[in-house]
Amino acid sequence: MPDSALHIVLVEPEIPPNTGSIARLCGATDTVLDLVHPLGFQVDDKHLKRAGLDYWPQVRINHWENFETFLSGQDERCLFFLTTKTTRSYTEARFAPGDMLIFGKETKGLPEDILTLYSDRCLTIPMSNPHIRSLNLAMSAGIVLYEALRQIRP
Repeated sequence: MPDSALHIVLVEPEIPPNTGSIARLCGATDTVLDLVHPLGFQVDDKHLKRAGLDYWPQVRINHWENFETFLSGQDERCLFFLTTKTTRSYTEARFAPGDMLIFGKETKGLPEDILTLYSDRCLTIPMSNPHIRSLNLAMSAGIVLYEALRQIRP
């Protein structure tokens, strides 16, 4: 039986405190954290550990060798790609148990070819100020995760 937990997928994250904060968020919400390598840090990084505090044992983490390996084992219908390069708001999506919220690296986002291939699965967090390019990764993950949880949990 497939796992019904939501997943946050971080593709090649670069900033340890972001990943640590997201891990803590995953632990608090019983969400699975998928880390797609290469990572921009070591998993024993002190900043990563500090951001996650002592909650690491409460977090279910999957490690993936690369993005291709991750994608090859997934049901496309469960994938949602978060990007600033689309106009479809995350609030328009209908989330279900087992869905995967996929975020790219902090400096570059997700690869263009993936965004093109899965254009119907791309979502964004609308922003009013055109001078701000994007939100912090941990904040973005929290915003979208809690909308998904609102939809699927009574």
